[in-house]
Formats: sequence, structure tokens, C-alpha cells
Amino acid sequence: MQHPVPGKPDYRAATFLTSAGKVSQCPEDSGWEVAFAGRSNAGKSSAINSLTANKKLARTSKTPGRTQLINFFELSENQRLVDLPGYGFAKVPLAVKREWTRQLENYLQTRESLRGLVLLMDVRHPLQEFDRQMLGWAIAADMPVHILLTKADKLKNGPAGNTLLQVRKQTRDYGDRVSVQLFSALKHTGHKELIAVLDAWLMDESVYAEAGDPVEDGSPQDQI
Repeated sequence: MQHPVPGKPDYRAATFLTSAGKVSQCPEDSGWEVAFAGRSNAGKSSAINSLTANKKLARTSKTPGRTQLINFFELSENQRLVDLPGYGFAKVPLAVKREWTRQLENYLQTRESLRGLVLLMDVRHPLQEFDRQMLGWAIAADMPVHILLTKADKLKNGPAGNTLLQVRKQTRDYGDRVSVQLFSALKHTGHKELIAVLDAWLMDESVYAEAGDPVEDGSPQDQI
């Protein structure tokens, strides 16, 4: 089946598609999607809302970990953004945390339409244990990761820049599979760099080839 080649994503046109309580409840695994993941207090929903210029698109809460669903937002018929549950899940029973850890790993390793992972970390507390775990899962699945160091407005330019350099240094062994940038949802800064990555992931035409056609291997980051 021949799919229409997608145009440039319009992030401001993002609309809520559906929510899933587990990977088996996700929408049809076709087209391309990019997932946003991060600790419960990393500012993930705020980043999505800033990117899409829609304060009400992704739910934000003063209680970290309240949303424990996989939320899908449609950009076009074949392009989606995905808001994964914040890992950490403050004030959630251990059994629930373990189940969602399993669901997150399952999603990252089995979702064929998943093109890349945007991994959000508070710039003041980067590369915590769960962050490294998510990074490891993505790399194991041969998936590119773009790290957003959020809440950059909380630090002065010097310390923020130093943190950026340190995180790049700590992830350089992954090569071009991992990229890093500063981001502030409050100041709406970092959009251009983030959009360049998302566009490259969501506009790859190889997914729209005829079923059964060979697809050349390659990193979407090479297109940036």
C-alpha cells in the first residue's frame, strides 16, 4: 500500500488523538511518531504545550506523576507526538511503578512507528538513574535520542552552558545517536533546535514505501 508522503509537521495544529493505559491499547502502529519522556518533575507537558503553542494540550499538574497514560497527539494522518507517563510517579505504589516501567520499556522496544525519543531532564538535575535507564533502553532499540535540558531559565547562561557541555561529554560515547540542547518552556526558548530534530524524524519518506520494499538503514540525525 502506498502512503502519501508527509509534509512539514505543523506543531501548532496538534490535536488530542487518544490515551492508552498500556501498549496493547495504543492506536494503529503505522506512520511516524516521536515520544516525549522524562521524570515526573522534568516539565514534559509544559514543553509539549510550549512547542505546540497550546497551554491546554498536554495536561500539567502541580502533583508530579498524576498522569499515568500514554497520550497521543495527531499532527497529520501519519504524524504524531506521544506524551509518555512521567517516570518516578510520586506517591504511587511500588507495584504501579514497576508495571509502568515495564510498559515504557515495552513501548520503546516494540513500537515500530516510533522514530525517536525526546528525553527531558531538569537542567539542574540531569542524567538521574531513571534517565540513564531510559537512555539505555532507547539505545538498545537502536533509536535516536534528543535530550532536552528543561527549565534552562532557572540557571544563568554560564552554569546552563556548563551543564550542556557536561551532558554532551557524558553521552558522547553514543555518537550521533544522542543530541543535547537547552530548553525553556517558560521563556519559549529552544524551539528552533527542537523542531529541526522533530522535522527530520517525522519527514523521513522511507516509511511510506510500498510494503515489502527494502528500506535503507541510516540515522535520521544525518538529515539535520
